[in-house]
Amino acid sequence: MNAKMMWATCVRVLQQLRGDPRSVALILVVPAVLLALVYWLYENETLPPGVPRTFDRVGLMMLGIFPFVVMFLITSITMLRERTSGTLERLLTTPIHKGDLLFGYALAFSIMAALQALVANAVAYWVFGMSLKGNSGWVVLISVLTAVLGVALGLLCSAFATTEFQAVQFMPVVVIPQILLCGLFVARSEMNTVLQAIANVLPLSYAVDGLQQIAAHADVTGDLVTDLVVVAAFVVAVLLLASLTLRRRSA
Repeated sequence: MNAKMMWATCVRVLQQLRGDPRSVALILVVPAVLLALVYWLYENETLPPGVPRTFDRVGLMMLGIFPFVVMFLITSITMLRERTSGTLERLLTTPIHKGDLLFGYALAFSIMAALQALVANAVAYWVFGMSLKGNSGWVVLISVLTAVLGVALGLLCSAFATTEFQAVQFMPVVVIPQILLCGLFVARSEMNTVLQAIANVLPLSYAVDGLQQIAAHADVTGDLVTDLVVVAAFVVAVLLLASLTLRRRSA
């Protein structure tokens, strides 16, 4: 890996994003707006004293899921534009390595993901009063990890798409199954054997489990550490796989 090449790619992508206000708004504003919708869904619920709000549980899960979805869309489409416009082909004629290029993209979008996570968590805690037993810093970390996971999967899937429409079509294959099986709607332990086996190899399941650990425990648990390591390992593995599948030109 060449750190200078990787950083140069990161700076170039950030400069491109700065000139695209719609993408910046999609990254920074949309998750917070969607979180507000979740809050308003449960705003008028009546609960006995001492019972946690539904928003504290569902909104917490959304802090991991929304960044994952948004960054997958942004990254897959951006990378596809680089390929179809010929930018990627020109870059790969230079001494830059494919790994430097992919990790440079990942670094740039990871910076945006960190800003996204800070904005969304600030809205959740300071505007909507989200209350958890665990430290909010761990929530921010998982939000960033799931966003970077979306970046990595978006980079990987973009290698198999030739149009933006095809890139979006990967959502029902890559994103939606993870949302359905991550434990948000039904606990993984209550799923049938087949679905439980599938859920246990999906990275978003571990992110959601980590968020549940933060909600339930004031201190860091061993399960939380395991969940963080698993998600981070998935991110690195997918980025490495994406660098192997990166083509010099579109079909």
